[in-house]
Amino acid sequence: MAELQEAHLRAVPFENLSIHARQPIVLDERQLFAKVVEHRRGGFCYELNGLFAHLLQEIGFRVTLIAAEVGKPDGTFGPAFDHLALAVELDDVFLVDVGFGDSFRRPLRLHDRGPQVQGLTAYRIHQEGEYYKLQQQNQHVPNAPGEIVYRFRRQAHKLAEFNDMCVYHQTSPESHFSQKRVCSRATADGRLTLRDRRLIVTRGRCGKKRRSTRKKPLPRPC
Repeated sequence: MAELQEAHLRAVPFENLSIHARQPIVLDERQLFAKVVEHRRGGFCYELNGLFAHLLQEIGFRVTLIAAEVGKPDGTFGPAFDHLALAVELDDVFLVDVGFGDSFRRPLRLHDRGPQVQGLTAYRIHQEGEYYKLQQQNQHVPNAPGEIVYRFRRQAHKLAEFNDMCVYHQTSPESHFSQKRVCSRATADGRLTLRDRRLIVTRGRCGKKRRSTRKKPLPRPC
């Protein structure tokens, strides 16, 4: 499963281009398969984790779709169903996510309260009442505060329950997905990201991190 998650992140981009092309995103497994597999596209969390859950289920894994609330800089959280992630049961329960952009590349043990280090980042999962909180911290920045990525409960959901928020993120001017275009894919040692008309190349995932950005905008498409 760990190899599948990392391979997915390196092969399938996290992107919101359908939203800006006015192509409706429908949470139907056949349509998601056609877009991602047959047309070699990417998508955002509802599409990528929704389809990845179907893949894992088909090869025998026990998968639960979980609704997460994304953390904000002021310490509050987004609405329910703001993000779709997965819980997969093996010898332990693992948090799996191929739809959050630059995040953990291999599954995290849900009940491990210590740091789970991947590359430059230490991830921790805290439990507060019925909520689990995913925290990330840059290991190479002294005294860097941990950032809460999102929180979630273990309640199982169906893909259709995410429809309303999927529509919201496609249509609302307040959604960050409707404000800027992004297409991002993990590489062996970093990440390639196209944000609007700027290309960002990040290298050194397992060592010193360097980021280079094109000073000139990319040429306009014909």
